[in-house]
Amino acid sequence: MSRFKLSVRITALTLAFAGFAIGMGFTKTASAQLLTYAESGAPEDPGLGLLQESPHDIIYFTPEAGGGWAKTRLMTFREMPSVAAQKGTLRFQILGIESDEFIAKWKDIDRIDFWETRLEREVAERIAREDFVGAYPFLSILIRDYPRRPGLKELRCDFLWRNAIQRARGDQRAESLAMLEELHRYDSRFKQSNVLKAISGITNGLMDSMVEEGELDGAQQLLARLKSDYADYSLDAITKWDDEFLKMALEKRTEAIAAVRAKDYRTARRLARESLYLKPDIENGVELVKKIDEIYPLITVGVLQAARVYDPVRLDNWAARRTGRLLYRNLFEIQGAAPEGGEYDFLFGDTETNPDRTELELQLETDKLPSPLNRIEVDVLADRIAQRALPDSDTYFSPWAASVVGIGIDGPQRVRCLLRRPHVLPTCLLQLNVDASWFGGEVGGPTGDYFVESLDDNETRFMLTDEARRGSSDESKPREIVEVRCQSGSDAVSKLLSGEVDVLDQLFPADAIALKQRREIKVVEYPLPTIHMLVPCSDHAFIQDKNFRRALLYGINRDDILNGELLENKRFDGCRVLSGPFPAGLSQEDPLGYAYDASILPRPFEPSLAKLLKQLSINLKAAEAERKKEPPPTLEKIRLAFPADNLSRVACEAIKSQWQLIGLEVELVQLPIGETYPAPDTADLVYTSAAIWEPIIDARRLLGPNGLAKSEDQLVGLGLRRLEEALNWKDVRDRLLDLHAISHHELPVLPLWQMVESFAYRRSLTGMGNRIVSLYQNAGNWRLEH
Repeated sequence: MSRFKLSVRITALTLAFAGFAIGMGFTKTASAQLLTYAESGAPEDPGLGLLQESPHDIIYFTPEAGGGWAKTRLMTFREMPSVAAQKGTLRFQILGIESDEFIAKWKDIDRIDFWETRLEREVAERIAREDFVGAYPFLSILIRDYPRRPGLKELRCDFLWRNAIQRARGDQRAESLAMLEELHRYDSRFKQSNVLKAISGITNGLMDSMVEEGELDGAQQLLARLKSDYADYSLDAITKWDDEFLKMALEKRTEAIAAVRAKDYRTARRLARESLYLKPDIENGVELVKKIDEIYPLITVGVLQAARVYDPVRLDNWAARRTGRLLYRNLFEIQGAAPEGGEYDFLFGDTETNPDRTELELQLETDKLPSPLNRIEVDVLADRIAQRALPDSDTYFSPWAASVVGIGIDGPQRVRCLLRRPHVLPTCLLQLNVDASWFGGEVGGPTGDYFVESLDDNETRFMLTDEARRGSSDESKPREIVEVRCQSGSDAVSKLLSGEVDVLDQLFPADAIALKQRREIKVVEYPLPTIHMLVPCSDHAFIQDKNFRRALLYGINRDDILNGELLENKRFDGCRVLSGPFPAGLSQEDPLGYAYDASILPRPFEPSLAKLLKQLSINLKAAEAERKKEPPPTLEKIRLAFPADNLSRVACEAIKSQWQLIGLEVELVQLPIGETYPAPDTADLVYTSAAIWEPIIDARRLLGPNGLAKSEDQLVGLGLRRLEEALNWKDVRDRLLDLHAISHHELPVLPLWQMVESFAYRRSLTGMGNRIVSLYQNAGNWRLEH
């Protein structure tokens, strides 16, 4: 290596380098030379690796001075001085040895490659070879650090223009349009005619694709935005698609008018709304919709879960609870949560309890009731209440049987129930479905205002009963309520926005947040949450073992599934992971959380512990089999069933993948439409969304031997009996907290999370109500207004 002379101002060192003068001899290692300086040649092109380097300039020395180069800290000046100004010496610091200050004569310096110049060169070269992914980070640094640099605006415009063209050639129309619009916003004068022509052409192709795929909502929004953003320009695509939507809207309107003349009001309603959606300002569009609604009021409801059974107090079936309220009334109907248990309305009149809560009186007020409810007879009411205490009855409920000692008729309008001991909320024990047989009709006959006219895989039609029509002078009451099954949350939202449905009964939380931004849509939260859990439903040898059930729970990252998969990383108050089977309430002050012990934390995601507990269960089973001289049981695959709705499917697919990571074989079983509990020997666990709204009674309905979990656990049974013997609210709460602790330890069910549900409707629909427990709670008040 040849030796060069340098002058060092601070330390007396010698550096083998091009044309410097200093006092002592010193040689750096070869690796250091390769990184920050060399006596000949040029530095290697680091490519994208340049982004990992600290900002620096490169000094190149003249051949006469011996050649070579050095990477230095950024100079205080950012362009090469004129020849006249290059006098004397230049002081600089070399990367890696910043403690030394070096001096070079200007006559020995050939050129300086400045940092921002290198960035510009990288961007330009990569744009030229259409490497836009590689060019972008260099351009970003320039925009961030040198926003006023001459030529940067042109470079950025060139990047956007060429990248948009490349993406358009690759059929990435949406991305291409976004870049063209960004370019136009950034510099509206850059190749203006070409850019606007490209925006129009890309828009045309994108609109074609969206309309063909049925994405009319997105196409309409895109067209409306472009009309607003480019009002000062004449874009051919805007004119074309304005005309196209008008043409489609006129065709739909013509078909709707023909359907009205044919008295096919269902078809007419759909076509008229589609016409108005395609062209909101179409002539007489609103008037046509209003006319059809006046002739034949019909409301469509988009649902994620279709109903096949109808029961307003079904614990585990969202669709059954929803539609059950439309077809049937309940002897005591929950209206919401109160400081001491739920609020219940007596269907046939009023109730009263004596001061020591050992008597419950039911007072009939039939003169205030509509038909057929006004035909209730006092002896029928007394018989139905008595049957609920008889073990052979279909309506038998053991907590009521344990509470009541006598039922008598006290006059023509009064039934009196004598209780064995004081009960804090006896009305909650009498949530009985009231069907037509209570009034001399057929068993299972509807007592609500509607009946099921027809159903298939996609639709269920509920027709207004003749009795309800005769009893109402208001012709605007809906003649039909049609439930339309939606394949996914996004499908449901699209149908609501397009006007295909008027109401959505259940929303993904992220969709609820998005719909709140739409002026034509109202989003309302249900006041009572649902509790999601996995319920054992077979005699699977290992699922019967609580150690194995603990392994299953430790093997689920519940927080990640809830917040990442279901909430899509959006905050939604009240949604949370649970440690037990009871609701935690929507806040700390929520009375609904009276059964939840907040001091018991949910089990965390611990896959290592899950594997350990799984193996422990296997070992214990093997040891027990050896003692009995029997073959050890094999760990069979776990069949996880879920209802046929998108939310349950997403959750169970995530659970399956996490269980597979701890060595379990899992099979997903989708239940038939409308079913929420599997047939015998078809599944081992079922994903359940339960309405645990009154833990005093729902605890047994969920955990008891005849409940959903069919638990035979002695501790659980003891906890349920002690709860039902509670004499006051303090005892109720204390014993529910004990039952929470027992459930957390024994795991008769695997608690997952609490979800706050929402519904949404178009503001043209009135009479919905705000704090309704069930969607159809106020269906009799629904009216369409325009």
